[in-house]
Amino acid sequence: MTNDWKTRTKLVHDGIRRSQYGEMAEAIFLTQGFAYPSAEAAEQRFIKAGSDEFIYARYGNPTVRMFEDRIAALEGTEAAFACASGMAAVNGALTSMLRAGDHVVSSRALFGSCLYILEEVLTRYGVNVTFVDGADLDQWRAAVTPATKAVFFESMSNPTLELVDIRSVSEIAHAVGAIVIVDNVFATPIFSRAVDQGADVIVYSTTKHIDGQGRALGGVICGRVEFIRKTVETYMKHTGGSMSPFTAWMHLNGMATLDLRCRAMAESALTVAKALEGDARLSRVIFPGLASHPQHGLAMEQMGSGGTLVAFDIKGGKEAAFRFMNALQIATISNNLGDAKTIATHPATTTHQRLAPEMKDKLGITPGLIRLSVGLEDAGDLIADLKQALDHV
Repeated sequence: MTNDWKTRTKLVHDGIRRSQYGEMAEAIFLTQGFAYPSAEAAEQRFIKAGSDEFIYARYGNPTVRMFEDRIAALEGTEAAFACASGMAAVNGALTSMLRAGDHVVSSRALFGSCLYILEEVLTRYGVNVTFVDGADLDQWRAAVTPATKAVFFESMSNPTLELVDIRSVSEIAHAVGAIVIVDNVFATPIFSRAVDQGADVIVYSTTKHIDGQGRALGGVICGRVEFIRKTVETYMKHTGGSMSPFTAWMHLNGMATLDLRCRAMAESALTVAKALEGDARLSRVIFPGLASHPQHGLAMEQMGSGGTLVAFDIKGGKEAAFRFMNALQIATISNNLGDAKTIATHPATTTHQRLAPEMKDKLGITPGLIRLSVGLEDAGDLIADLKQALDHV
């Protein structure tokens, strides 16, 4: 496939594989295994499978490979490996390359399950982990050493929307030969420029914007062919974290509208953030697309957009936040994001509830903080819903 296509064309056509029937829609190959024309052919395939040959669904599948090729083309990487969930992708990207005695530097502001992998799983097997404030480049410089094998961070943190300077951290990491692994969920593949900015490995929870309909769990690891096919694939196919063909098929269908959805959501998010900014019932509104965001310039340089999520702090703490959420009529209370439906989340009691109170304070996850994933509803309707719900605080 050509690399000269624009984003929307790639999202519709890249990676396509057609059977002998010439179907227009992407085919779903719901099969566990594959038949061989001879015993000799089976032997040869187990020695070295061709680029369009498959052995077992845990190792690879034509529908899954279509998705992998399409997301790699979109992200600008040589290859990708599709996983059963976003956390399978995070775990696979890190665990497949690390061993006892290795050192990892990570930003402190992470999703709770990512923290668990770094704090509990990797350290259990002898990997040394150092946490830093992601926005503080001096802390990155001080933490990275010649023993550092990888750095890991969310390009935009969950849930307080703090950015990490991908280009600068990549330069710091590469100076000692470390691999840069970026969880890029909040940036989305549409606004991401992480590869151009120095990232080596990009991880997504495809459950979010890529599926976009709240239907299926999935994840993907994007990177160089050698890393994906030798390091990641070897680990994932033996530990069982690969994506199902049905999920890949749903994701392929979702990708056709990914650019349109993300841009519409981001536009609405900016409109919502502007409408909320200055509301006396809120102590702060956090959105990188607002000039008031301390990293607004970095967001525009790194993403060209403020993204699809808005966070805001309701005065009155948890009780007021709960009254607000219970009064919502359009936005739905849930803990997903990137959905076509607008979702309101109270991180302190859900996604980040396992964090110690002092860590929540350090990360700015206050009792009144709401994370709003803006969907595809009319922005005016959303603003009216948010305003009426604020009347209940």
